[in-house]
Amino acid sequence: MITTEQIKELRDMTGVSVMQCKKALEETGGDKEKALLILRKKSAGIAEKKGDRELGAGVVDAYIHSNKTVGTLIELSCETDFVARNEEFVALARDIAMHITATNPAYIEESEITEEVRTKVIEMFKKEVEESGKPADIQEKMMEGKITTYFAERTLLGQAFIKNPDITIKQLIDGGVQKFGEKIVVSRFSRFSVAK
Repeated sequence: MITTEQIKELRDMTGVSVMQCKKALEETGGDKEKALLILRKKSAGIAEKKGDRELGAGVVDAYIHSNKTVGTLIELSCETDFVARNEEFVALARDIAMHITATNPAYIEESEITEEVRTKVIEMFKKEVEESGKPADIQEKMMEGKITTYFAERTLLGQAFIKNPDITIKQLIDGGVQKFGEKIVVSRFSRFSVAK
């Protein structure tokens, strides 16, 4: 039997509706970790369905680190002013700005990476992989792994969220889409730091 406490705990963790939390817990026989996975999969599906909607609102927010030497300004877009004015939406924007301040990604998503940049990265790893002396098929897999890792570390949506490394920034945003019922996109950001 699923208790109210279990539902409340899952809702507090995810911000998803009580009914969705209850269904996920029932599906997993009360296993909170499996219920979290179910909710994450549902958020990704919901986000995909809302992917072609038009953005008409959003917030500009900032995070400045306590030492006042680094900070980020972010534009987080959504569909309506109703969601944009929601305190939880603003908190989401601030969390993403804090994450950007800490990790300094170069891109929002992988589609922004040009072929020129990809070619330079391949050249950067080519000598290292060739010197490994491994067979060609293994070298190819090594190269693929190095390139994937390199760009994942530099792409905002692919990074593990610093406040919860179990989810990526994309999953964090997908959770917001599920919670608010609207398309949410990081439109742009700018990270500033005092030159040393």
